[in-house]
Amino acid sequence: MLTVRENFLQTIHRDGKPDRLVNGYEFMGLIVPDPLLKASNHGLRRGEQGKDAYGVVWTWSEDQPAAAPLPHADVLVIKDVTAWEDTLVFPNLEALDWSGAKEHAAALAGTDKFSAAFFPSGLFERLHFLMGFENALVNLMIEPDATKALIEAIGKHRMRYAELLIENLNPEMFFLHDDWGMKHSLFVSPEVWREMIKPHYEELYGYLRSKDLLIVHHADSFMEPIIGDMADMGIAVWQGVLPENDIIRLQKELDGRMTLMGGIDAAIIDSPSATEDQTRAETRRACETYGPGGHFIPCFTYGGPRDLIFPEGEQYIEDEINRYNQRVYGAAL
Repeated sequence: MLTVRENFLQTIHRDGKPDRLVNGYEFMGLIVPDPLLKASNHGLRRGEQGKDAYGVVWTWSEDQPAAAPLPHADVLVIKDVTAWEDTLVFPNLEALDWSGAKEHAAALAGTDKFSAAFFPSGLFERLHFLMGFENALVNLMIEPDATKALIEAIGKHRMRYAELLIENLNPEMFFLHDDWGMKHSLFVSPEVWREMIKPHYEELYGYLRSKDLLIVHHADSFMEPIIGDMADMGIAVWQGVLPENDIIRLQKELDGRMTLMGGIDAAIIDSPSATEDQTRAETRRACETYGPGGHFIPCFTYGGPRDLIFPEGEQYIEDEINRYNQRVYGAAL
């Protein structure tokens, strides 16, 4: 029986021969908290409000499952994209304390998990955090020059942070987040995405690949129109594949160039009314429907382990994948 690491590598290799389905995030050891992440909204608790390292005001309402940027116009960091340089101050990356993250990275060395630098709040997400979601979409269309200049500045900042993550933590993998769409469409046209967003990722992912790092990109979105672009950029695993995507067709089109991770419908399994039987049935459906196509990792579509709002369902998902592997591959439970 292959180890967790070996089975993952066989899964993502174009001509690989895994001996079972990878069980969700079992292959990934996230190095957290890194110092910039600590300065972000992730320290908030329910009922709290605060600013992240970029000046964005986040709030976690009592009735919400997680924190979100406050959309009020008076607290936006960028109110006029043509004057973004007057209000945006990037955090000082050179003054960060890496000691805690280094200890965590060292603890992952030699384990069966790939040490993964966690790189959330991607380029598009950072853009709309700074100015509000609707403003970001509008500015991409009516102020393309100023928005592109801002995107280039954000991209330069992210590139430097990626360099520091590698220098300080020596990861084997990058787990990056940037949602580019909703359940049934992209947020912008493929042409706008290719002009405004893709160039940064071509540069960043080209750099990461030059360092022999594996790239896992989270986007729990409908991404069919740009699936070829994602594979061309060197993404090893697209995590967050919603079942609204035609996963079977995408598996055939990709032909092993990129592995799809997701397929389990969170709307079914992550609910206060979800039963054990429903969660198991949805997990089994995903394994049986997409597993035979290869280069597929069954997983709920959220962007991290232990991310379910109603976490009791995760044990049923993991167990059902193990049962499938025993039934289909003869793998030990």
